Amino acid sequence: MRWIIRSAIALVLLVIVLAGSVFLIPAEKVAAIAVAKFNTLTGRELTISGSVRPTIWPQLGVTTGPISVSNAEWSQEGPMVQAEGLSIAVDLAALIAGNVKITGIEAINPKIVLERSAKGAENWVFGGGGAGGTVSAATPGVGQPFTLDKAQVSGGAVVFADHRAGTRVELSGIAATVAIPDYTGPATLDMAAVMNGQSFRLNGNVGRFQEFLDGALVDGDFDLTAGDATAQFNGQLSTAPEAVGDLTADLGDLAAVSAFAGMAPPKLPSGLGAKTVKVTGGVTLTTAGSLHLRGGDVVLDGNRVTMDADLTTAGDRPKLSAKVVAGALDLAGVSGGQGGGAGGGAQAAGWPTDKIDVSALAAMDAVVSLSADSLDLGMVKFGPSQIVLTNDRARLVTELRKVSAYEGVISGQFVVNGRKGLSVGGDLSFAGMALQPLLADFGGYKRLVGTGDLRVKFLGSGASVDAIMQSLSGSGSLALSNGEILGLDIAGMLRTLDTSYVGEGQKTIFDSLGGSFTMAGGVLRNDDLLLKSPYITATGAGYVGVGGRNLEYRIKATALADDTGAGGLTAPLLIKGSWANPKFSLDLQALADEKLAEQKAALEAQAEAKRAELEAQAKAKLEAELGVVQQDGESLEDAARRRMNEAVDEGAQEALKKLLGGGN
Repeated sequence: MRWIIRSAIALVLLVIVLAGSVFLIPAEKVAAIAVAKFNTLTGRELTISGSVRPTIWPQLGVTTGPISVSNAEWSQEGPMVQAEGLSIAVDLAALIAGNVKITGIEAINPKIVLERSAKGAENWVFGGGGAGGTVSAATPGVGQPFTLDKAQVSGGAVVFADHRAGTRVELSGIAATVAIPDYTGPATLDMAAVMNGQSFRLNGNVGRFQEFLDGALVDGDFDLTAGDATAQFNGQLSTAPEAVGDLTADLGDLAAVSAFAGMAPPKLPSGLGAKTVKVTGGVTLTTAGSLHLRGGDVVLDGNRVTMDADLTTAGDRPKLSAKVVAGALDLAGVSGGQGGGAGGGAQAAGWPTDKIDVSALAAMDAVVSLSADSLDLGMVKFGPSQIVLTNDRARLVTELRKVSAYEGVISGQFVVNGRKGLSVGGDLSFAGMALQPLLADFGGYKRLVGTGDLRVKFLGSGASVDAIMQSLSGSGSLALSNGEILGLDIAGMLRTLDTSYVGEGQKTIFDSLGGSFTMAGGVLRNDDLLLKSPYITATGAGYVGVGGRNLEYRIKATALADDTGAGGLTAPLLIKGSWANPKFSLDLQALADEKLAEQKAALEAQAEAKRAELEAQAKAKLEAELGVVQQDGESLEDAARRRMNEAVDEGAQEALKKLLGGGN
């Protein structure tokens, strides 16, 4: 800002010299002298094309044809300043008294190019330091006070190219009016222009122009409009740039705001500024480029929060640090809309297939602590919550520090990773949860009622809720107590072997229900379900298609059992089909397998009994006929062999005695 003003003032003072000399020397000669002096002082070449015409009435001044000022030697942007013409009017009486009072300036289609080289050199620095020219603070006229009743610019353009930072900002179509009635007093600006393809209007006031020009903080205000977005500031500001004061902004037109800032418009989800962004509070802009908000009141769509925030711009990406306090927050749009309970819940044909856009995560890094009275994430709903969100290079980690939900407490982490595509994961613990409302919100499933603990670790990837659910992998465990399975009377089925004990009004009451599970490819599998109730005990195994919203599950239940679990009626049940319309039936295959197993066991028992009987008969016959007594752990064959060996040994001993003469 300061360099634009100083560059313009240098040209204005030049034309004032022309106007002040109009009565003494012919205008063209004055112009030649002034041009030579300008070239010497600045080291740049000033060119005035066409005639230089003095004006006496209605005001003293001068009008030039096209002008241009050469750029720094290292620049490749063309002239630093050019215009199709300038008209300057001055107050003769003030000029004679030694004061510069400009009563009017009009610039026709001016263009100013401001550059910073890759080595840090600035093209608006004249004189000394290798920049060429001899201008300095001691040069007559430099820093001389002046006033400006009215300056007008039409069709103007400004380019600022920072070759060191690799940035370029262009303003075009500038139509501006500037008034500086008192060099040390207030100044006003009314400007309309186009920046980065976005038109805007700026009205501003500063209280002490000279101090503002020198980079000091002075009282001021501005009103900025871009598209349907508006911002009003009232406080102190400087050309540093630096500002401290109160801000009121309505940034709902994010396309206009983003274009004005030279960024792609973020695609924010509903609840985080998709349609409405309003900010009020105390702001501070530092010379380092950091922005700070204190006592902020922020409205994002239907959500209202209070906030203290700090935004720094150093590094590869901006970084936001904030403390946010809210009442009821509706962030269902973050998960792509309502959860599985919406649009028919379990009755729906599938999960939402709309693409989830998390490109906004790449806009900046952030660490945000959030305290809210309630939080609706679409798939799940939380009560009073304390959460810390950390976004690092498009990877958002939500740490649940103290979250009340569904009559229990949730803790753990939930991750949304948008670095390469989209993936979600988490490691969550649900303690003392009411499972029915949780499953109803998550998947529209209302059949399981109970209070207990749930632990789940999961990972999924894809561009939509449907794709993520189809890819889920992970593991977990469930332990419920004092609950019900609605729409299914297992005890009734077992008593009657009638599968019609389903539907409205039917239920199975249990004392406990628990098991563990694994997930792969969007399919949850369990093989250790155990249910206990006053009427039945049951074990279960099978799968639940989280992605396909279907299931196939087998339950082996025993009804009316005694304390040992024996003596009751046992039958396997099969639950199969979609979440919306599961089918209940006796598991005929399991029944057949069970019957076959029973028959096999009976035949094996009969064969074993027959074998034992034959063995006993053989033993008795062996003992009776051969005098063999079977010893413990000895088979009949071994007993017979042992007896034969004993007989052989006895015969050998008798023969030896006879041979030695020891016999008769």
